[in-house]
Amino acid sequence: MIPQEIIRLKRNGAKLSAADIDAFIGALGREELAESQIGAFAMAVWFRGMTRDETVALTLAMARSGDTLSWEGIGRPIADKHSTGGVGDSVSLMLAPIAAACGLAVPMISGRGLGHTGGTLDKLESIPGYGITPDAARFRKVVDEVGCAIIGQTGALAPADGKLYAVRDVTATVDSVPLITASILSKKLAAGLETLVLDVKIGSGAFMTSQEEAETLARSLVEVANGAGVRTSALITDMNQPLADAAGNVVELRNCLDFLKGSKSGTRLEVVVLAFASEMLLQAGVAASADEAEGRARDALASGKAAEIFGRMVHGLGGPADLLENPDRYLVGAPVQKPVLAVADGWLGACDARAIGMSVIDLGGGRRRPQDNIDHRVGFSDILPLGSWISKGDRIATVHAADEASAEKAVTDLSANYRIVEAAPDLPPVIVSRI
Repeated sequence: MIPQEIIRLKRNGAKLSAADIDAFIGALGREELAESQIGAFAMAVWFRGMTRDETVALTLAMARSGDTLSWEGIGRPIADKHSTGGVGDSVSLMLAPIAAACGLAVPMISGRGLGHTGGTLDKLESIPGYGITPDAARFRKVVDEVGCAIIGQTGALAPADGKLYAVRDVTATVDSVPLITASILSKKLAAGLETLVLDVKIGSGAFMTSQEEAETLARSLVEVANGAGVRTSALITDMNQPLADAAGNVVELRNCLDFLKGSKSGTRLEVVVLAFASEMLLQAGVAASADEAEGRARDALASGKAAEIFGRMVHGLGGPADLLENPDRYLVGAPVQKPVLAVADGWLGACDARAIGMSVIDLGGGRRRPQDNIDHRVGFSDILPLGSWISKGDRIATVHAADEASAEKAVTDLSANYRIVEAAPDLPPVIVSRI
């Protein structure tokens, strides 16, 4: 196999054979390719695309590039959820323990921030001692005893994807439907799932900005996953504003703890979490109707069982046993906090969610290069949802920064990001459609 020949074929618009794709991904997994070749391949796919058969071949090759997991003997349906990424999207942190509380086993393999979006793993690494790469025995033990475990992609699980994922982040090839499809599903196939639900984001804070693009990606994911034997559906959800009222790492983790304790009811975040919990329970066959599924998810929250499971998961993976009871003991806050104040009376009519994600990166809460360290403390909290009525001088959000200069810049940037209008805006539903 000559890598540059495969790159040339795809660059010129040819359909790659399964053998060509297997050979290229095999070399990627064995670290036989230069980073420039990986980037060139990703860019060729971005420009030329892939057929469904090529995407299936790419997904399977990446899934086979390392170990695969078996959950024989767990005694629960093996289920998972994946999001294409957004701003303030902390759904997985609450969804996994809710689903576990309702009888599912959720071995959730998550990722870091990608582009302007936050990463579940970056949020969890805010917790002292939390191990995102446990060995296989510990991963299985936590899933078996607790019901869920949220970890990172180990080097042994779809290793080719991990290498490609890092290069995509810094080569402007994130928003390629075949690459997104193969990246997401290769990890899920290697994880031994039975069912999967997908959150495909749409809007200014998503990689897919139009409904047509989102539906194209959702169909690609659903078709490839179902074709590989994993029962899969997708919800398209709105990402024209931050989903939670926080964007960052520690601030989103605190938001998660508040949610599990019952203080985020009635929010857009709650709508999305409960919708995906219902979808997971229906897919797994443990609920007979959407109403029953949502009722069970709400009971798991109200009873405190989901919060208890989250705490046990954290402790089982090396974190403190009393995180829920004593978050201030473990979650380090930023030294500078400043309010962002409204400059006029009116309705919060619109914002650029992607720009808010980029502001978190500018504060130090995300990466410009794969090797960059991040500051878990920084970000935004107390973010008002669009459609809120505000008076001049009211707080729109709070900036959490490492120093005064970056705090002032973030205040200016966020204030300029929001549009205040005279009439109440007509906002899209948070759940746009189901595929």
